[in-house]
Amino acid sequence: MEQQINYYKLAPEAIKIMMEMEKYTKSTGIDHKLRELIKIRASQINGCAFCIDMHTSEAREIGETEQRIYCLTTWKECAFYTEAEKAALELTEHITLIPNKGVPGELYNRVSKHFSEKEYVNLVFIINQINSWNRISISMGNTPTER
Repeated sequence: MEQQINYYKLAPEAIKIMMEMEKYTKSTGIDHKLRELIKIRASQINGCAFCIDMHTSEAREIGETEQRIYCLTTWKECAFYTEAEKAALELTEHITLIPNKGVPGELYNRVSKHFSEKEYVNLVFIINQINSWNRISISMGNTPTER
């Protein structure tokens, strides 16, 4: 990773808090592949190359297919995402673009058909966490390095 500012060194307390939230989001019981798809989709919307690189690699490591990773920008058109995944990805887009889209009640109702209230809350935390990481990464100049 290349970065303009070493924020890990300059703000270790803040990074510790971010990492604690990361631990929480990993412990939620939300499917690991779905969690990575959410992170990739939000990162695509936000234009965070560093996070796209990281989370596509992590998705592959846990068995996500190349096809599902590559087609994520067009998930609405693909039958190989489940209805639950589609609901979570739609929620991801609405929260990531909240000034333009908001989170309408009918979307909450659609997501609630597949996820409990607790899972809905956890999805929102996962989505917000990756949006925070995207904003930190972009504003600190993080870029992926070739492997």
